[in-house]
Amino acid sequence: MDCIKENNKKMCNCTYEPCERKHKCCLCMHYHRDKGELPACYFNAQYERTYDRSIGNFLKMRGLRTA
Repeated sequence: MDCIKENNKKMCNCTYEPCERKHKCCLCMHYHRDKGELPACYFNAQYERTYDRSIGNFLKMRGLRTA
């Protein structure tokens, strides 16, 4: 199955411009999973702009972690 980049653009909130995986969800998911992270689409705009894709940052955003 090929990635449909044009459709993915409608949902992608990633602001990291030099990323070669941008709008290629399958590659993005694998990349971040291998690093123990989550992709940009899991974060709101404020947290996405930090480029901190850690699970800890996600939990902080959700109010489940205070540090």
